[in-house]
Amino acid sequence: MPFARLAAATAPTAHIGLGLAAVGRPGYINLHRDRDLPADRDVEAMRARTHELLDAAYAQGVRYVDAARSYGRSEEFLADWLTGHPEADDIVVGSKWGYTYTADWSIEAEAHEVKDHSLATFLRQRAETDALLGDRLDLYQIHSVTADSPALTDKELHARLAGLAAEGVSVGLSTSGPAQADAIRAALAVTVDGEPLFRTVQATYNALETSAGAALAEARAAGLTVIVKEAMANGRLAGTEAPAVVQEIAADAGLGGDAVALAFVLHQPWAGVVLSGAATVGQLAGNLHAPLVDFDEERLARLDALVEEPEAYWRHRAGLRWS
Repeated sequence: MPFARLAAATAPTAHIGLGLAAVGRPGYINLHRDRDLPADRDVEAMRARTHELLDAAYAQGVRYVDAARSYGRSEEFLADWLTGHPEADDIVVGSKWGYTYTADWSIEAEAHEVKDHSLATFLRQRAETDALLGDRLDLYQIHSVTADSPALTDKELHARLAGLAAEGVSVGLSTSGPAQADAIRAALAVTVDGEPLFRTVQATYNALETSAGAALAEARAAGLTVIVKEAMANGRLAGTEAPAVVQEIAADAGLGGDAVALAFVLHQPWAGVVLSGAATVGQLAGNLHAPLVDFDEERLARLDALVEEPEAYWRHRAGLRWS
C-alpha cells in the first residue's frame, strides 16, 4: 500500500493531503473564489497557481496529492510539476475516474462534469490518466460512488480493476450524497477471487455532515485507508462563513476556523488522510496549522450542535453556485 509511506512519516502535515479540485479548472463550488483566484483564469494562470500550491505543500511536509479526470487539467498540471521535481519521489499520487470534464474551461458552462461508471469509461479514462501520470500514479479511485452505482456490481469492471491492482496501483472509491454509509458498506463487500477489491475510501465528513462516520470506522477496521474530502464543507466552515462556535474555538487556539475544521476530522481515529482544498498558499498555510488544535470533550460537544441532517446538507451543497 502506498499509504504505508505516510504512516511512517513523522511530520504531522503528512496526514494532510492537497486536493486539486479547486485549481485544476476555472470553476468550482467553493465559496469566495472571486477573492481567491485571479480574474483571468486561463490555463497558464491555473497551472501556475497549482504549481505554487504544490511547491508550498511539499515544502511543508504534505505527501499526498489528489486529482481526478474531471478536475479540468489537474492531472496535467500535477504531471508537469512532478516532472520538474524528480526529488519529490515520496509523493503519493491519487486520481479518480468516472466523471468526464465537460465545461471546456468555462465557468458559465451548463454542465461541468458528466458521471459514467461504465467499463468503457474506465478503459478510456485509465488510458488518459496513464498518458499523463504513468508510473507515478499510486491510487485510482472510482469517483463519487453511490449505493446504486453500477460500479459496485459490474463483475467485468471489478476484474479490470483487480488487474490494475496486480500492476501495483491501489484501487479505491470516493462517495457522495446523503447515503454515503450505504455505498461504503456495499463497497466493503466487493471481492475478486475472494479478496477485497478496494483498499481506500474517500468520503465527505465534516462538522456539519458526520453521517458516514460509523461506516468509515468499519472501513478502517477492515484495513482500508480512509481519505476525507470537503472537511471545510466547500468553505462553509472557514473564515467569516464559519459558524460562531468554530470561530470561538479558533480564537481560543489563536488559529483560523479552517484549521479547526480540519482538526476536527484529524481527531477521528479512523482518519488516514484529510484533504486541504486550498486555492491559495495562504489558505494552505492556515490549513496546515490543524495539528496544533487540541480537542477536549467540551469542544467536541459544542461542535456536535452543528450537525445537519444529511439530506439537508447535500441539498444545500447541490445549490452552491459554480464560480
